[in-house]
Amino acid sequence: MPHAASTPGPAPKKVLAPASTFLMAPRATKSFPNPTTLPADAPASNLPDSRPYADYTEDGTIVVISQPPGQSCAVVGGIMAARMKHLGAHALVVDGRVRDLVALNETQLPIWSKGTSIIGAGAETKFHAHSVPVHIGETTVEAGDIVMIDPFENGVVAVPQDKVDELLELLPKLVGADEKVIVDVEAGVSVQEAFKKHRG
Repeated sequence: MPHAASTPGPAPKKVLAPASTFLMAPRATKSFPNPTTLPADAPASNLPDSRPYADYTEDGTIVVISQPPGQSCAVVGGIMAARMKHLGAHALVVDGRVRDLVALNETQLPIWSKGTSIIGAGAETKFHAHSVPVHIGETTVEAGDIVMIDPFENGVVAVPQDKVDELLELLPKLVGADEKVIVDVEAGVSVQEAFKKHRG
């Protein structure tokens, strides 16, 4: 996923959970009369009623929200974040803007976004679908994918469900190799030589 910025909040910690996904769509209003359109390959709306999107939050998930690019409004504010926390969200990753930073901070949720705004969502966007693939930059996140928020590395990672076992098998080897590389480099071995020896 592309770099995101976190709002001020509690002491940082890593968060790992399945994704629940929300796709927003552009809407025309007096303030924004010429909205962009959803991509041709966007999924159809799957909303059975007019509930606000926060009510679809699944317990024990990291909420991943995709906002149409280029919009000025926020898609998450204090009310929606409070509702998502009440329903059991562990964190929020917003490919778009948030607002009400004091209220967001009070939820104690890790909340990551691309930016902020003082404009409410209704001015420019609407809830379109949930539990569908969403695109964040060149990354596609599907409902159920494993998402990790790592404030220490200042990043967010999403792992497809069908790649989790492969990743768990690969990680110890990568970490072990890097630990050996560091030992050699600190002892004066060149990076090239250490890589060749341990990463071969």
